[in-house]
Amino acid sequence: MPSPALLQVRDLSVSFQGSGTIIQAVRKVDFTLEKGRTLAIVGESGSGKSVTALSVVQLLPYPQAFHPGGSILLDGRELIGASEKILRQIRGGRIGMIFQEPLSSLNPLHTVEKQISEMLRLHVKLAPPAARQRTLELLELVGLDDPVQKLSKWPHQLSGGQCQRVMIAMALANAPDLLIADEPTTALDVTIQAQVLALLKDLQKRLGMAMLLITHDLNIVRKNADDVCVMQHGRIVESGDVDKIFQRPEHPYTRRLLAAEPRGGVETGPPSGDPVMSGQEIKVWFPVKKGLLKRTVGHVKAVDGVDVQLYPGRTLGVVGESGSGKTTLGLALLRLTASTGRIIFQGRNIEAIRSQALRPLRRNIQIVFQDPFGSLNPRMSIAQIIGEGLTVHRMGHTAEERDAMIAQALQEVGLDPESRHRYPHEFSGGQRQRIAVARAMILKPAVLVLDEPTSALDMSVQAQMVDLLRDLQQKHNTAYLFISHDLRVVRALSHEILVMHHGKVVEHGPTGQIVQNPRHPYTRTLMAAAFELETTPGSVS
Repeated sequence: MPSPALLQVRDLSVSFQGSGTIIQAVRKVDFTLEKGRTLAIVGESGSGKSVTALSVVQLLPYPQAFHPGGSILLDGRELIGASEKILRQIRGGRIGMIFQEPLSSLNPLHTVEKQISEMLRLHVKLAPPAARQRTLELLELVGLDDPVQKLSKWPHQLSGGQCQRVMIAMALANAPDLLIADEPTTALDVTIQAQVLALLKDLQKRLGMAMLLITHDLNIVRKNADDVCVMQHGRIVESGDVDKIFQRPEHPYTRRLLAAEPRGGVETGPPSGDPVMSGQEIKVWFPVKKGLLKRTVGHVKAVDGVDVQLYPGRTLGVVGESGSGKTTLGLALLRLTASTGRIIFQGRNIEAIRSQALRPLRRNIQIVFQDPFGSLNPRMSIAQIIGEGLTVHRMGHTAEERDAMIAQALQEVGLDPESRHRYPHEFSGGQRQRIAVARAMILKPAVLVLDEPTSALDMSVQAQMVDLLRDLQQKHNTAYLFISHDLRVVRALSHEILVMHHGKVVEHGPTGQIVQNPRHPYTRTLMAAAFELETTPGSVS
């Protein structure tokens, strides 16, 4: 008699109760996952993918969330209704999980070493020296540079991609039987994506580990999954092996997902007129202090002598690996981190302006942060979050006028205006990112820094967001600094691309030239990793 599947989900339903209403998030879902295989669950934001994954480890916010019906069996053991003692043994032991947003999932009060070694002490009972050695091995395994130095770092001292790799190391710490990966490569650049996915596949072969992959990136699914479930509105509308789903999709929704990708491009001729913002010899150096007296013995050169120019109605894409200085450059231009060099905005040197005098200019210089959940106040409603800038900058004469502006901003980013009375935790990762875009664009800024604005969005919404940003740029003549590891989105939206590596610019030029004829070896590596699928026979483009 054959052994049962590692994971069996039968007739699973999940509902949320609140404000006198019941929302059905997952409806009668069925799937089976065998040992050593990868099952991908794909679908648009809000389709129920992450809720399904969280149900497996019973991490939903009970009692607000409940199961009207269904069964989840791990090696024949029922997890729904299991005791907290059993669930503690399974979580982090037999089941590891990589969460969607590492910056909000990691404990901000604990160092990297403490967070990873805690997993080892709880489940394997390793002594501190052995736990430290195993932690270093895990950080090397996931490709984190200088792992010894990273042990003492706190999450806020790492880039988004570095935090994601720490999360992956934690999930793999105890060699789980099942790894649930909820958007595991969301914050990673294309080269590290390839490394991490290759690592996960290698671990599967060595450990016989099964993987439940939740992602919006269909190219990752095609290359790394064995089986696929397509979800829409809480239901699985189509399932099968990866070749069948990609080559012979039957459901209209599946066909629409496969056809969706940011397309087109922008004219990449020379800019006209003067730049609205420019930076000259921008440097951001962080001191390295050691010893009892904490003397400075060196510097981390996050941004090292970068020149940049932003023109009205044009987009400058900034690309590079995690830790290359992309986000730090954006923060320096916005005066949100200390830097040296000249920063000119609308003909005025703002580098020496004090924070109080700079506040009136903030309306014209906005940013969309990488982690939407961390940048949205959980105690404020969506209307309060988006409308806060209107109040601070005294836009809109009455409360009714401001409310109408908020509703319009939500509609522009593809969200129901009625959702403005809800709170951030009630939205998916992709929906929260759209809220962050609405908060910035409602002020009609002259310069908008977009730090990974589409990383949490599925492909169909990425395409919509690219179209939206193009329309808003044409309408308001806004200058964009577009920071991203997704080079397909960068190509679709940017007029020029600036490539950063270890804090320096290694190549800069029109988008077409950088993508089609890169000159620097590092740029060629990035482009090869990003567009490999486009030249692969049978790939979906």
